[in-house]
Amino acid sequence: MNFLLETLQLIVMSMYYNIEAFVRLFIPFKKKNVTGEIVLITGAGSGIGRLMAEKFAPLGVSLVLWDVNQEGMKETARLVKEKGATRVHYYLCDCSDKAKVYRVADQVKREVGDVSILINNAGIVTGRNFMDAPDSLIEKTLEVNTMAHFWTYKAFLPAMTANNHGHLVSVASTAGMIGVNGLADYCASKFAAIGFAESVALELLATGKDGVKTTIVCPHFMNTGMFDGCNSKWPLLVPVLDPDYVAKKIIEAILTDQVYLLLPKSMYILMGMKKILPFKTGNLLGMYLGAFNFMDAFKGRVKKEA
Repeated sequence: MNFLLETLQLIVMSMYYNIEAFVRLFIPFKKKNVTGEIVLITGAGSGIGRLMAEKFAPLGVSLVLWDVNQEGMKETARLVKEKGATRVHYYLCDCSDKAKVYRVADQVKREVGDVSILINNAGIVTGRNFMDAPDSLIEKTLEVNTMAHFWTYKAFLPAMTANNHGHLVSVASTAGMIGVNGLADYCASKFAAIGFAESVALELLATGKDGVKTTIVCPHFMNTGMFDGCNSKWPLLVPVLDPDYVAKKIIEAILTDQVYLLLPKSMYILMGMKKILPFKTGNLLGMYLGAFNFMDAFKGRVKKEA
C-alpha cells in the first residue's frame, strides 16, 4: 500500500473502532460460551482467586486451582463444588519457581488436558519502603508477581496458539500504571506484568493468532487482607474495592473478550489525566487522593530492623 491508502485506512478503521467502543458502553456484547474450557487460576487458595473460581463454577468449565496453600485450595475446591462445579483439580505449586511451574504444568496436561483459559492471579506485597526492604523480599515480589507469568505462558501458550483458541488473563493492579509511595517493588512488578501481557498480546496479533484473547485487569486496592489496614482518603471517588465485585467484573471481562479492565471506573479518567498533566500537577493530584499516605496504616508492614 502507499501512504495515502494506508492513511485512509487508518482514519476509516479508527472511526469504526471508536464508534464500536461507544456503542459498547450502552449495548453489552454477547457473552461467549465457556462450557468445556479448562480454566487454571493461580493463587486460587483464597481472596480474589477463590472468588473467581466460585463464579466459574456454574459455567461448565473444568477448574484447575494452583496455590502454595494446600488447605486453602481444599476449601476452594469444596466451595466451588457446592456452587455446581463437577470437574475440579488442585495442585500445590509455587509459581515463583520456574522448575515447579513446568513440572506441575506437565502434570496438569497429563491429568486434565490443555489449559485454554489461564488466569495469572497469584501475588504478594511486602509493604515496605524501598530502602527498608530486604533484597530477598524484593526478589520474591518480582518472582511471584512478574516472572511467574513468563513461566505459565511458556507452559500453556503453545497449545493455545496451535489451536488458535484460548484466553490469557493477567490480574495486575492500578499500581502497575502509576507509582504509589511505599510500594516500589510491588509497582515495579505490576508495571512489568502489564508490559509483558501487552507485548505478548501484540505478538499474537502479529502472528495471526487472533483466536487467543487477552485481558489485563487493573483494579485499585481490594479488601482481601492483602492490603489490610489501608484505607482510601476519598472512598466515593477511589474506593477500596469489594473483592466479590472485582471477581464478577473479571469474569464478565473474560466472557466478553474485554482487553483492559480498570476498576473503579474513575481510574480510566485518572490514568488519562496522568498522561496529560504536568508532573507537579500530577503529584498534587496524588497527594489530594491520598496516594502518598495509602500505606501508612498497612498492618502487614514490618518495622525497619535495627
